[in-house]
Amino acid sequence: MSANLSKELQARHGVRSMPIRKDDEVLITRGMYKTREGKVTACFRKKFAVHVERITREKANGATVHVGIPASSLTITKLKMDKDRKAALERKNRNKGSDVAMTNVD
Repeated sequence: MSANLSKELQARHGVRSMPIRKDDEVLITRGMYKTREGKVTACFRKKFAVHVERITREKANGATVHVGIPASSLTITKLKMDKDRKAALERKNRNKGSDVAMTNVD
């Protein structure tokens, strides 16, 4: 499940989107919770849903539950970086550079 990166992150890394994961900071861009920000607390690949902190609703019996937000409705504003994430960014960015080099082959 991937989400778009914010404009600043797109400019910095040269990549348009990244797979979303726990501890990324996101902005909700569509739906009832539009413009709300928070940290990702859980990703459910089987349900195609992401839980964001402070995005909850109350059930009929009074219990509060997290609301599942589709990853396509999110924009990543801050990435949790580690060695695997850096490798993925370099790999995606390198592929973009090769397309430019191939245009001058003729």
